[in-house]
Amino acid sequence: MIMRLSALQKKIILECYFNSGKISFEEIIKFYKGKAIKNIKSIITKSLEKLIKKELISVIAKKTPHKLFIKEIKLTKIGRQLAKKILNQKQKLPLIIKK
Repeated sequence: MIMRLSALQKKIILECYFNSGKISFEEIIKFYKGKAIKNIKSIITKSLEKLIKKELISVIAKKTPHKLFIKEIKLTKIGRQLAKKILNQKQKLPLIIKK
């Protein structure tokens, strides 16, 4: 069974998987490139915190009393297993049968 993950969370897990298990925070920001969205960094940070709670990733970061500065994201063993499941998952195609 695959956990319910947002498109951003799946993107983070798959990017880590394809880049030998770790990526930088700037590579994740590229996911929202060209889109006019406020608070992109806070959205990504909240998404990463949810993945950490699920024990799918670990983060190298500097935490101040007010803010979290993320440098690098790494996949855990559970995260690697989930990435393999996401890759093997078949996408459903719309099937229209006309009679």
